[in-house]
Amino acid sequence: MNVPHPPTAAEAARLKPLPQLIFASRWLQVPLYVGLIVAQCVYVFLFLKELYQLVQHAMTFDEQQIMLVVLGLIDVVMISNLLVMVIVGGYETFVSRLRLERHPDNPEWLSHVDSGVLKVKLAMGIIGISSISLLRSFVEARSLGMPGAQITATGVMWQTIIHSIFILSAIGVTWVDRMSSVPKQNGLRH
Repeated sequence: MNVPHPPTAAEAARLKPLPQLIFASRWLQVPLYVGLIVAQCVYVFLFLKELYQLVQHAMTFDEQQIMLVVLGLIDVVMISNLLVMVIVGGYETFVSRLRLERHPDNPEWLSHVDSGVLKVKLAMGIIGISSISLLRSFVEARSLGMPGAQITATGVMWQTIIHSIFILSAIGVTWVDRMSSVPKQNGLRH
């Protein structure tokens, strides 16, 4: 019985024009990832600006104001982490291998990333960002009676509902990913 073998490099190079064009179209995503790198630069600038304001007003801010700025800094860092996951994981999964196996800074999670793992990691990252944002809203809600308060009780309620939906969505994505990767009893996959 002939067992199919993966094509050699020479065989792969002889793709017909349409499959070759379709396969090469993955490189159209490169400008998107470069754009996300630019967006990350903007977040670095935002982080430094917020940090400068925190240091500048450290003696005049009360504890609640410091906590709000620090939560904002944490939010920026978590969004930046999410950007790194999308840039590195997405490029590795959908465009081309980065070939970082021997690099000392190779992220541990990159060795076993696929589209399912990436979706779960993204869902967890979004929940983390939503959690920080919700915590920030709860802290701001304490000052509802103060002039300049930017959040209302209704706003906090809607943020809580949306956060709960994020959690349910993450559970659903994780469950679907787990179900699609569990082998059936006869050894076949779904």
